Amino acid sequence: MMRYLMVGVGGFLGAVARFWLGGEISQRMGTLFPYGTFVINVSGSYLLGLILTVLIENAHWNASWRYLIPIGFIGAYTTFSTFEWETFQNIQSGQFLIGGLNVALSVFVGFLALWLGVLTGRILA
Repeated sequence: MMRYLMVGVGGFLGAVARFWLGGEISQRMGTLFPYGTFVINVSGSYLLGLILTVLIENAHWNASWRYLIPIGFIGAYTTFSTFEWETFQNIQSGQFLIGGLNVALSVFVGFLALWLGVLTGRILA
């Protein structure tokens, strides 16, 4: 039962962080390109690489951290479904360049961020 509580607490915190950060970024940078979703997905990719690497390479850590952070917090923080919807809206409205750029940048920069998170995790572990 404790693992469900950890996922729930992490999920609550991740969803609140996503809502706040996405709003802040959109307010400051505008909404032509989905900057908030992009930043959240890239930073979530980095955090996932970092946290999982640290947790895997430090097996003595309590397993509850895996429920709290990568499953709960990062699972609620990242916004893949929002990414899909925003891309669909761009393409549907004829903004093919913005939609395509969102897909290409999110996949490429997200993968790069995950890789950098793994490298950082290995350095820290």
